Amino acid sequence: MNSTKWSYMDHWVTRTPQGSQPPSFNRAHMDNYIRQLASLGFTGFETFFFSVYKYAGMYGSIRGFEKFLQDHGFEKIVSVFLAYPYATRYTAPHKRETHERIIADCVRILDSVKDLAVENFIVMPTSTCFQIEPVTDEQIKVTADLWNRVGAISRGRGMKTSCHFEFWGGIRTREQLDLFLRYTDPEVVYMIIDTAQHVIAGVDPVQLYRDHQKRCSGFHLKDCQRIDAQQAYRTPPDPELMSPGVHRWFYEMGTGKGLVDFHALMRALVETGYDGWLTIEHDQAEYDGGSYAEATCVAKWFAERAMAKARAGMAT
Repeated sequence: MNSTKWSYMDHWVTRTPQGSQPPSFNRAHMDNYIRQLASLGFTGFETFFFSVYKYAGMYGSIRGFEKFLQDHGFEKIVSVFLAYPYATRYTAPHKRETHERIIADCVRILDSVKDLAVENFIVMPTSTCFQIEPVTDEQIKVTADLWNRVGAISRGRGMKTSCHFEFWGGIRTREQLDLFLRYTDPEVVYMIIDTAQHVIAGVDPVQLYRDHQKRCSGFHLKDCQRIDAQQAYRTPPDPELMSPGVHRWFYEMGTGKGLVDFHALMRALVETGYDGWLTIEHDQAEYDGGSYAEATCVAKWFAERAMAKARAGMAT
């Protein structure tokens, strides 16, 4: 691992005269957001599927938006993210009768970025755990069957279907993760390791990577300061925002109070020669008057120092 490719996941809130808004509030805020990321050395950008259409409207086309990124030092849009956080009668990955509808959705999204060199089609493989429980092996197998089919389609378009697991999702424990990976085809289904989400669920992301590194197509790097020991993942309707007694789950790297061992992770990446993207992500950085711009500066500084330390350790 001689160089690091840094990307940013499109979670950002900016202050405006109308209150806190996403940067897509208007073109001036959006342009400034991209310039701030560029000044920190990010060369990859990840976003949600619904933002593809929004940015296409703002910049003339999704290719026009990517060109704006490239004019400011970015390489490309690396990933597009799809999620079905709430199960419905039409979209529930653990129910086979909804698979055709979900696959049709996936095809539309894949087609929307066909002119770009997107690497990862990131999907949240399940809906909320409280809607699925009790989670059975058969449900995990049905879910795996869905993403095997989507993975085959995305591979034909040059993209990896990469599953992103939430601490509140139907597949959350290490045993469930291992089972899901056994049921899915390693040639077409990969995973994005979200460091904070796994730690909150009691899963060691470093060991998960070491055990399944060939299935790992990327990382979302953020920190947390607590493990869910009270089964808050069962909190309806939104465990991330409404868990009793939890002010916030997620923190940027570099606070000195986090539970994710980023130094161990960077050592593992260097030792295994990982050459993919490392994506910095923030959720809830605006809490307590915080600034996404400041949080991103701190996180990028910390991550780069952790990587440099890991490389120095290997050199000696």
